[in-house]
Amino acid sequence: MEWWEAILLGAVEGFTEFLPISSTGHLTILERLLGHSTDDPDITAFTAIIQVGAVAATLLFLRRDIARLSVALVRGLRSPARRDNRDYRFAWAVILGSLPIAVVGLAFQEQIETTLRSLWFVGGALIVWSGAMWFADSRATQRRHEEDITWRDTLIIGAVQCLALIPGVSRSGATMSAGLLRGIDRVAVTRLSFFLAIPALVGAGTLQTIDKFDQIAGGVGWGPTIVATLVSFAVAFFAITWLLRYIARHTYSIFIVYRIGLGALVLALVASGAVDPV
Repeated sequence: MEWWEAILLGAVEGFTEFLPISSTGHLTILERLLGHSTDDPDITAFTAIIQVGAVAATLLFLRRDIARLSVALVRGLRSPARRDNRDYRFAWAVILGSLPIAVVGLAFQEQIETTLRSLWFVGGALIVWSGAMWFADSRATQRRHEEDITWRDTLIIGAVQCLALIPGVSRSGATMSAGLLRGIDRVAVTRLSFFLAIPALVGAGTLQTIDKFDQIAGGVGWGPTIVATLVSFAVAFFAITWLLRYIARHTYSIFIVYRIGLGALVLALVASGAVDPV
């Protein structure tokens, strides 16, 4: 992989990771346009590993919240009297909400890394999940806030997050839509999406680093992979800040329109033979 390709892919990953437009879908499309085979082990690993840069940006952005929740969790584990604390309950809710995608991801790892990376799936998922986002956005009551989130909410949202293993659905799009249908306000569900991203993306990146270390070294190269990860970190931090400000005042309409347009373009390119789906 050329250095400029790594920088471009890292920037796209950082910008799209937390927007409900599917970062993996965008990376899959762009990698294919750049001439890379999206089902090659090193490309698949590269796509997962550079997401860790976006996670690092999340850790930096939410550092005070994470520290507070961690302290509450430890105190609650040590003392039953402290388990009624709101932060303790929220920490456990995030942990439970992270379990479904770990189980499903490991169970269907081969299909996720091969079949589902086809641009046919990516284009179709971009369009189909746009309907789910529109439905959730139009039915949103937003009567509940972050302090009202329970383990039942995060378990349901975490289960829906599993659909994001299909490139094009969008992890943030799935979690945000599920949260809105649970009556949670847009800012709170967006922040929850950030929290749920941490274990999911760190787990995927770590697994790929261990399993595909040699393939990365002999294929994409660790130099470009590290550069892309650093670029992803820098861009993601600003994307997170912008998204929270935008969501506080707007619906998901702009993202839905964009998804449909991109999905239609991808399907048209593949159907015409202009782009190989894999």
